[in-house]
Amino acid sequence: MFAFKKFSVNQDKTAMKIGTDGVLLGAWCPINNRPNSILDIGTGTGIIALMLAQRTEAQQIDALEIEENAYEQAVDNFENSPWSDRLFCFHAGLDEFVDDPEDEYDLIVSNPPFYVEDYKTNDTHRDLARFQDAMPFEDLVAAVDLLLSENGIFAVIIPFKEEERFMDLCAKMELFPIKITRVKGAHNTPIVRSLMAFKRFELTTLTSDELVIEINRHEYTDAYIELTKDFYLKM
Repeated sequence: MFAFKKFSVNQDKTAMKIGTDGVLLGAWCPINNRPNSILDIGTGTGIIALMLAQRTEAQQIDALEIEENAYEQAVDNFENSPWSDRLFCFHAGLDEFVDDPEDEYDLIVSNPPFYVEDYKTNDTHRDLARFQDAMPFEDLVAAVDLLLSENGIFAVIIPFKEEERFMDLCAKMELFPIKITRVKGAHNTPIVRSLMAFKRFELTTLTSDELVIEINRHEYTDAYIELTKDFYLKM
């Protein structure tokens, strides 16, 4: 069990454990549009949906998970949280979910699969969770275009090397970046992730900055502490 300040997450059933990427996205994604409905695509343990239940007053927080063990884990974590009445998980692939959409969402978040290399591991559950062919970026962006409300926000975390391609895919759907934070593990290491938020209309100014996680091993920067202090027990 992984204990946060206001909730706990079990992760014994799922191949993909809680990682920095999910926590970053859950803490970082903009909520200034006061979302009433949220969708977490590829929820895994449910960590991002749970963080957004803590951060917002959204009455509808839906999550989507295709892998059966992860789905069961997310359901358990939702039911055992303080916000069980607002959280619901669908056991379906993205293609099934968008076949007959019933709702639009004010906030859509995703920590999508992104390993695009040709090799696979011997763990099919981990492969499904982490290889991009399980949910190509093109499919994700097309689904967001279908499901995002007029004033909604779409937030995602992806490898920095994929940033330009992902922005191009969003531009084709007339989804425009409003905020980008590029993440480095330490001051002397390269940028590894891009946190990105999009809306349906183009802003005159794009907010962009950089986040460094650690000064030294387990010695965190003030910016990272400020971002995650409402969640991590020791922050």
